[in-house]
Amino acid sequence: MTDVEVPETVATYLRLRGLKPSSKNWKRKRRLVVDDDNAPFTPGRDPGTLGDALGKLTREAGWEKTLAAEDLVRQWAELAGSDTAKHSEPVSLERGVLTVKCDSTAWAKNLQFMRGVIMTEITNRYPEAGVENIRFIGPDVPSWKWGPRVVPGRGPRDTYG
Repeated sequence: MTDVEVPETVATYLRLRGLKPSSKNWKRKRRLVVDDDNAPFTPGRDPGTLGDALGKLTREAGWEKTLAAEDLVRQWAELAGSDTAKHSEPVSLERGVLTVKCDSTAWAKNLQFMRGVIMTEITNRYPEAGVENIRFIGPDVPSWKWGPRVVPGRGPRDTYG
């Protein structure tokens, strides 16, 4: 074997190390094992979409439930209707109960009548969110128990009359 068959830099390196260059080491070896993962036109070789990659990431990280709940809150206007969304908003989702705060007790009562329809929509669109029940609440009731001179107990009962 001559030095011409071996690349110049490799031959120089081997000579400096006291080794003899041989072309035997440089022959291209035929692949004995068939690697189906790298074969062209096989399933799984096409580039995937960004949505597929993000979907796989969210499944592996366990974020599906959290992201579904966030989507439910963001899409509340589509889910419940635009008029209803003007008077209500989801405030929490704990232990499978979605709490929706309404502008008035009348809206809370109306939405209680619509609970079945809204629950069906949520189950169809966001099954990963884990919503099992919906609770509609009205506005906060004013409290007379505030200030520096609050007395414990029931207090006077003649406030309204």
